[in-house]
Amino acid sequence: MRFIEKLENIWERNNSLVCVGLDPDITKIPEHLKHSGNSLFEFNKAIIDATADLVCAYKPQIAYYSAYSAENELEMTIAYLKENYPKIPIILDAKRGDIGSTAEMYVKEAFDRYKVDAVTVNPYMGTDTLLPFLAKKDKGIIILCRTSNPGAIDIQDLFCQNDKLYQIVANKASKEWNKNSNVLLVVGATYPKELKEIRKIIGDIPLLVPGIGAQGGNIEQAVINGKTKNGTGMIINSSRGIIYAGKGIDFAAESRKATIDLRDEINNYR
Repeated sequence: MRFIEKLENIWERNNSLVCVGLDPDITKIPEHLKHSGNSLFEFNKAIIDATADLVCAYKPQIAYYSAYSAENELEMTIAYLKENYPKIPIILDAKRGDIGSTAEMYVKEAFDRYKVDAVTVNPYMGTDTLLPFLAKKDKGIIILCRTSNPGAIDIQDLFCQNDKLYQIVANKASKEWNKNSNVLLVVGATYPKELKEIRKIIGDIPLLVPGIGAQGGNIEQAVINGKTKNGTGMIINSSRGIIYAGKGIDFAAESRKATIDLRDEINNYR
């Protein structure tokens, strides 16, 4: 099944636009898990089991695993999701982007090694660096456009050929890069004006929307400005706000509560 079809199905099945970012920091997980054999995986597993009926995707950020030589626990997490919750898309947040031959290796990393449904990529080296990803017709290729961090304005707001750089990326995504209908864009909830503007440019192309929760993005403004006409079109990510909602033995139950609260608030504005 193509990624876009899988995403549309889970939007309807779970009535949710929430994505949980599986970004476990070994220093922040509950104390009783820190000394277990596969502490990151055990943490992720509990979060997943507590929230799987409430989400439209999971998004592990690769740095939280590779920094501790814990790629095996990332693989275990993905395998657990695919075996137990195969209808939920998995997004590898890796922000890859390099010359074509290296991009081919990043494609193998995401889709052959980790076997995820989608991956985040960086477009700033140009179209040729995206082509190996875009050729994967059944996968989701999520291109950085207007990111949620404060420093995004340093580069993404620069004028080039009478348009801001993020506007150029949005236009290229809509008119050039989406020939296989497998493109999505990253647009931060922390910039609702730009979110609305980009939605007008790209039509119904789905958006991965970080910046909710710990980064302070406004849920109401994000949903109103980013949704499509049918009330979907968004994968709204929260990482720290959900996975660290609780610090004790009941951390997974607290994560479930936080996910329900976020899902329900988002649905109020759909």
